[in-house]
Amino acid sequence: QVQLVESGGGLVQPGGSLRLSCAASGSIIRINAMGWYRQAPGKQRELVASITSGGSTNYADSVKDRFTISRDNAKNTVYLQMNSLKPEDTAVYYCNGNFRRIRYGLESNQEYWGQGTQVTVSS
Repeated sequence: QVQLVESGGGLVQPGGSLRLSCAASGSIIRINAMGWYRQAPGKQRELVASITSGGSTNYADSVKDRFTISRDNAKNTVYLQMNSLKPEDTAVYYCNGNFRRIRYGLESNQEYWGQGTQVTVSS
């Protein structure tokens, strides 16, 4: 199994900043990619940002130029720096990871989710 532990959510005023962290632990051969998704009440879960093992990043249009995803390979940790936060960024943010692992004696790519962390942007 792989555990994804998120931290850094909370309440912030519009225009403020937050930094989310997600640490992966467990039996991992390689991290293929990690990312952040969010789900607001009554809405579908959506991709916020992702980063591959090669460092390529992808962002939702709504967060480009405001959010930055980064990773620390030595710590198996991915970060999401969120600046200029808006009320519409309010959601539960979920960490997602795609990992190369051994399962039943064979290597395969497996996907895991964190438990989610609440981000609320409000004055």
